[in-house]
Amino acid sequence: MKKSVFTLLFLLAACTAVDIKPVPSDMKMTHVCIEENPKVIVKGFVSTIEHVFEDHLITTEIYRGKKPERCAFYLTYTALRSWDFAPYLSHAELRLYHEGLRVGYAEYHLRGKGGFALNKWASVESKMTPVVNQLLAKYK
Repeated sequence: MKKSVFTLLFLLAACTAVDIKPVPSDMKMTHVCIEENPKVIVKGFVSTIEHVFEDHLITTEIYRGKKPERCAFYLTYTALRSWDFAPYLSHAELRLYHEGLRVGYAEYHLRGKGGFALNKWASVESKMTPVVNQLLAKYK
């Protein structure tokens, strides 16, 4: 019995992969512009990112099209939904740039689109908040 419970817990935990390249602390980032991605239709995705940046005392603004010149730091993102009785976030990538050079990267991936894992239906906030916190770990 213990062995089957351990195996089940291991399989559920192994369903999520996170890859983070945190932003170096010497970047002195206080404001980030977020390039709107109209192809992303994951409810609450951008607002979650904005809230976590604000928790790290970094202001944000959303822009469309050409990046405003005042934006030394800017973020691009993609997010994918999957469906299993209800839509859920299955993959997301964040790329943070400073004057055209990538200075941070974060990826959330639900392996096998979550399979039998019940946490695949967890909120976008509960999935992305720890990911963005790790991206900004050096900004408290």
